[in-house]
Amino acid sequence: MRCDAAWLLLSRQAARVAVSELKVLLVDTEPERARILEAHLASAGATVTVRLRPGEQLPEAVAREAPDVIIVDMARPDRDWLDDIRRATHRDPRPVAMFVDVDDPAFMEAAIEAGVSSYTVVGTAMPDVKPVMRAAVAIFRRYRQVELELQRAESSLRERLLLDRAKSFLMKHRRMTEPEAHRWLRRQAMERSRRVADIAAELLRDAGEEEARKNA
Repeated sequence: MRCDAAWLLLSRQAARVAVSELKVLLVDTEPERARILEAHLASAGATVTVRLRPGEQLPEAVAREAPDVIIVDMARPDRDWLDDIRRATHRDPRPVAMFVDVDDPAFMEAAIEAGVSSYTVVGTAMPDVKPVMRAAVAIFRRYRQVELELQRAESSLRERLLLDRAKSFLMKHRRMTEPEAHRWLRRQAMERSRRVADIAAELLRDAGEEEARKNA
């Protein structure tokens, strides 16, 4: 039987467990295809397979079941499912592997933009799902690591700019030197058990409010 398109979404929790410990949410409008996929999943070691309820949206099913893996089996690539993927994983990013039986470069790009980790064009038979699932998890974990490192770098840069602005304010309005301004911010943070960046933000916010009152 021809293998139709399928999606696999693995949650962050799934990135920390083996394939044999995955809970699978299977979405398929054709029972026969669903049974074939279930057989492949069972051979891959999936411990639990659950179904999308009639009329249920993917985000609702994900919230209800909290699956490690979601497979959405379609007759052909459907962009509406990309919107469902975005909504379902917006607050809880998940690894995504996609199986399609039609080579569509434009859809592939849209799928990757939507968060697909692994995109595979298959032929007439379902490939071994275990290595594909492992690859999707590995790619997702690497992507998340890079994303978190970028977020930390951006946060660090914002804090450095914030500290520089706060020190400039102290140097200008309180006639401090740069080392004195730095020590003042650190001392305030220690005395109040707060982060230096928080002290800097509060200082600038209070200064802005004071300036606004003067100009009112």
